[in-house]
Amino acid sequence: MKILIAGATGFVGRRLVRALHDQNHDVVAFSRSASEAGFPSGVEPFEGDFGDPASLEGMCDDVDVAYYLIHSLTAENFAELDRTYARRFRQRASTAGVDRVIYLSGISGNERDLSPHLASRREVEAVLEGGEYELTVLRAAVIIGRGSASFRIVDDLTDRLPLMVVPTWVRTPGNPIAVDDAVRYLVRLLSVPETRGKIFDIGGPSVLSYEELLRMTANVKNKRVLIIPVPVLTPELSSHWLRLTTDVQYRIARPLAKSMRHPVTVDDDRDLQNVVPIDQTPIKTAINQALTVN
Repeated sequence: MKILIAGATGFVGRRLVRALHDQNHDVVAFSRSASEAGFPSGVEPFEGDFGDPASLEGMCDDVDVAYYLIHSLTAENFAELDRTYARRFRQRASTAGVDRVIYLSGISGNERDLSPHLASRREVEAVLEGGEYELTVLRAAVIIGRGSASFRIVDDLTDRLPLMVVPTWVRTPGNPIAVDDAVRYLVRLLSVPETRGKIFDIGGPSVLSYEELLRMTANVKNKRVLIIPVPVLTPELSSHWLRLTTDVQYRIARPLAKSMRHPVTVDDDRDLQNVVPIDQTPIKTAINQALTVN
């Protein structure tokens, strides 16, 4: 198939480009820096910017399937931008006759009182649902791998703070997933008709709190940490706390911190593993890989 990846130079996108190329698909890699990205030979770079509608012309020509991996967390008005960009993508994919769109979103627990970050993900889902194609949505929790902003926060904390006085959200449960597993799901669902037009959750084999993830990461690095959760650090205060404890851009860390109060576990009724089974990577293995891959 001819497959477009919007967001091809991102944390997941770059890996997805290679995986689909290895499956002998004709891959179009869309990004603002596509021409400089060094994709595998045979991948077609398409340099464009969703902030510049004229640069999108021809993006979806002859495309069978499009992956939409665009997120704008580095911008102060990320929700407005994500809404606008999703509408522009929807219009072009619909006009070009794209058969199927796949969007990587986020798990958000009980869907009530969502953080701005997770509410924006839901809004993008709703925008994309209005297109003239079949939409598949995969919702993930923390994706573990080198280049993941969420995992970078965990990595930085275990490097810098042997004693952590942390927000109580460290006890929020989640289903972290290895980035290679997320990519494997994204590729394999193409050949499973039952995934068309549906929403699925994806996660790893273990439910872990952020505290357990911190301890496991420290253990992999042969470090010892003492973690003391306190209730006085609100999501807003803890976002400022992260400004002092991680190199992740504050504009990214802040919305992520506000989302960490939500349980992000896979719903059994929406678990993609039931439909597209894979050999899931143990979380400790995923952490090892994230810390050792160059």
